[in-house]
Amino acid sequence: MPANSYRELEPLKYILHAVADPVSEVSAEAPVSSYPGYEGRRRKAAVVSIAVWTITIALHLVSWGFWLVAGFTGLLCIQALRVLLARPQQVGSWNELPPQSPSPVIPDSDLPTVSLLVAAKNEEAVIGTLVKMLCTQEYPQDKYEVWAIDDASTDGTYAVLERLAQEYHQLKILRRSPGATGGKSGALNQVLPLTKGDMIGVFDADAQVKPDMLRQLVPMFQPERVGAVQLRKAIANAPLNFWTKGQEVEMALDAYFQQQRIAVNGIGELRGNGQFVRRTALDSCGGWNELTITDDLDLTVRLHLDGWDVQFALSPAVQEEGVTSAIALWHQRNRWGEGGYQRYLDYWRLLLGNRMGFLKSWDMFGFWVIQYFLPAAAVPDLILSAVKGQPPVMTPLTLLGLTLSFVGMYTGLMRIHCQDQKPTISTRFEFVGKTLLGIVYMFHWFLIVASVSLRISVRPKRLKWVKTVHQGTGSLQF
Repeated sequence: MPANSYRELEPLKYILHAVADPVSEVSAEAPVSSYPGYEGRRRKAAVVSIAVWTITIALHLVSWGFWLVAGFTGLLCIQALRVLLARPQQVGSWNELPPQSPSPVIPDSDLPTVSLLVAAKNEEAVIGTLVKMLCTQEYPQDKYEVWAIDDASTDGTYAVLERLAQEYHQLKILRRSPGATGGKSGALNQVLPLTKGDMIGVFDADAQVKPDMLRQLVPMFQPERVGAVQLRKAIANAPLNFWTKGQEVEMALDAYFQQQRIAVNGIGELRGNGQFVRRTALDSCGGWNELTITDDLDLTVRLHLDGWDVQFALSPAVQEEGVTSAIALWHQRNRWGEGGYQRYLDYWRLLLGNRMGFLKSWDMFGFWVIQYFLPAAAVPDLILSAVKGQPPVMTPLTLLGLTLSFVGMYTGLMRIHCQDQKPTISTRFEFVGKTLLGIVYMFHWFLIVASVSLRISVRPKRLKWVKTVHQGTGSLQF
């Protein structure tokens, strides 16, 4: 069946960009955005914040407010049970999950070409390690290439890349000028016309991967509906302190819900580092968005709105360096929180139009309630609860969120660390301890979303490259 023959919707790029002729080939230049959804973000965020506060206050003012929330939570529990009881394909059979089917052996001559992209800005400490790993993949040398985009670094990043280019013929370098715009998305869009791959892989400079990464990943693209695949993210320096240990559990939580949501025809999400996109899918949904601060979350919504599926790979994993302090975590997660919130503001018309289908739309709504509505409502809820001396009206939703988090963290850790053998009693207690640590750690998300939802209502965000500083800590532990 020809790629995309199952899709009846017109390509999303014709809605998002000013493309005059739908039958003409897309220009190598990134098209100028004409989508009105990117306008008025501050106004839309203010409307949502006012609505959240008004609803929460109103629920406190009526005697049946708590029971209304409980009834709504009951509806969400139906979806939650679907997600929790789903049985995705999983490596290992000790937990009675269906074992993962062996990846089909693809002859070298039939393997697709792959372009691996690394957008780097002042990454002298880590870029060399990743480039060496990418250039020594167990994949036909003529079937893949590595592109490093130096975004006007002021340290020794470019010098490191030049030395490596003399050693590895697969490595190609694009150096952006100091005045280049668009941040990471702009860098990726600029290099894309120069690449030849059928599949495009994107990595952060601190990533670490195994030599057989491409061999394991490529077969996941065989279904024509799969537009992208996200590798599981793992924290290379997890044992360092409370914050890195928390991030390890957070990644296990993410891996669990990625698998479960995909298993019920819900939303699979991209995470930036270790994401692979089919070129035809990337072209159809309009490329990377240079008007967002989280290109991965934005591209996730674009792909699903365009009719593609996003798959998730528990193995192989991509290791990355976790931030090591509360301040660094606050800045990084604020960007993640704002980017995640922003995509609902940008694409709400298309989301309500049900372009993704009912199951994906309902899945995305349910996670919006837990991830964004609940934390934003926590401030007025706790204030009124203290004033009136009664339990928070959002208690049922909060209990649902905590239950989902506990199950997701614990089961995610079990799947990652006990794929091939049944865990011992001591291992189970260890994972319970890590899960409790993760629950405490994840309370930072409530603070971040509550502050982000209010901040973007009054202050516009500057679109610039805001990167995490990498020191090269952590070792390769898959």
